Amino acid sequence: MAKAMEALLAVVLLLFCGEWQVVRGEFDYRDALSKSILFLEAQRSGKLPQSQRVKWRGDSGLTDGKLQNVDLAGGYYDAGDNVKYGLPMAFTITTLAWGTLDYGKELKAAGEIQNARDAIRWGTDYFLKASATPNELWVQVGDPQADHNCWERPEDMDTPRSLYKIDKDTPGSEIAAETAAALAASSIVFRFTNPRYSHLLLQRSQSLFSFADRYKGTYGGECPFYCSVSGYNDELLWAASWLYRATKSSYYSNYIIQHDDVKAYVNEFNWDLKYAGVQVLLTDLYFQGEAQFSAYRSNAERFVCSLLPGSPIRSVKTTPGGLLYVRDGANTQYVTSAAFLMARYSDLLSAKKRTLSCGNTLFKPNDVMGFAKLQDTVPNIQGNHITEEHL
Repeated sequence: MAKAMEALLAVVLLLFCGEWQVVRGEFDYRDALSKSILFLEAQRSGKLPQSQRVKWRGDSGLTDGKLQNVDLAGGYYDAGDNVKYGLPMAFTITTLAWGTLDYGKELKAAGEIQNARDAIRWGTDYFLKASATPNELWVQVGDPQADHNCWERPEDMDTPRSLYKIDKDTPGSEIAAETAAALAASSIVFRFTNPRYSHLLLQRSQSLFSFADRYKGTYGGECPFYCSVSGYNDELLWAASWLYRATKSSYYSNYIIQHDDVKAYVNEFNWDLKYAGVQVLLTDLYFQGEAQFSAYRSNAERFVCSLLPGSPIRSVKTTPGGLLYVRDGANTQYVTSAAFLMARYSDLLSAKKRTLSCGNTLFKPNDVMGFAKLQDTVPNIQGNHITEEHL
């Protein structure tokens, strides 16, 4: 199963950090940003609005949910398939909301702020439908095997639109918590432009978080394509972190501290593994004076140090051209998400006029940002195949 959606969203977020210029004479950040958001419009399911810019797409999946008398029209298809998977879709919305929040000024300057908000709302409107009943969340629409084996336009699809849900008897804490994170982050996005909608998103986020935390369990229904290997503790921390940022409630701050996994040293960030995102997000709050999150800064630094060439604790290899190489399957999703976190961390260091210490080696913010930006251009460099000597 291709994981293009969440990988591309990480590209969008990294582009927010860049300047509107051509890199090495070939990379136009503004154009890439615009096309990345257009990609999401091409993945829309449901009744398309008049403002739809991708005109070759039409309405599809209008009867999704009919088998269980629920309305599940809307949301996003997964990459080249026509299944709607809750876990990667929610991660997509969470990360897009993060970029929109922290780089709204840059989005506005690029003329993309409203398109970004529209992309977020297309996802959150769907999540509100999928979570309309307390302690219940519809997490997938479509038969994964039948759909994956049949390449056709969503407007023409005739594969089963099977429905899958989690509830207190069939829990799925990672999906419920990720959806809670998406709604919490999005509630901040709409706080001033649509306060009523923002409040609705926040209420539903809190409800889903309580559901995820009270009825703990890992959901296997999205296997074999989106099995959660990391478990649900990272998603619970991720959701609590976004809920704290949205509410500043001591309940979520205490939850984060009480459930902190100090051994959560990771070198990747993706739809399944959220610890690095938690660490960078809370480091931002730490730099703003939230001293209770100091331990997360150490872990965030360790994450960035695990990626940087020249770092004594580097654990992720690169191709001859400099592209991060995490694993064979859909490697670019790990590249783009890591690049976003490095770019975000670089901005945090720059704002505080600090450097990054990896053992005895010091890196300036520009060193971190430079390596993050390299990940944009390096796929265009010849010789990026990995060989045994690079592993």
